[in-house]
Amino acid sequence: MWAGLVRPLLTDNDHRQLGRDSLFLMAEVRLLDCDAEHRIKVRNLSAGGMMAEGAVKVQRGTRLEVNLRNIGWVEGVVAWVQDNRFGIAFVEEIDPKLARAPLGEGPSTPRFVKPIMSVPRGPLRKI
Repeated sequence: MWAGLVRPLLTDNDHRQLGRDSLFLMAEVRLLDCDAEHRIKVRNLSAGGMMAEGAVKVQRGTRLEVNLRNIGWVEGVVAWVQDNRFGIAFVEEIDPKLARAPLGEGPSTPRFVKPIMSVPRGPLRKI
């Protein structure tokens, strides 16, 4: 699984060539070395990585997984850290458009974005 990252390291110029979506989503990140989970903000997202913001203490090279809505758990490595923001390079590319799709209720949808209760079907009665 982590025998070696298949994707070569990218230079700063290469990073700018990847299409990024600026957005604001909440996600969960799980640090693989200590198995702890934290909520983070997703600031931008591309097929190869993302920028996250949160009170998570990580260092460059930290292995982790991110639970992105409508995508599920994605493996990655911390590429850079600056204050409370950090970049994550994904091990395998994703389709970032899925994260913008309407919320689902499937197993890959994080629990904190699932509806609290279902809306009744059929006509509503007056009280």
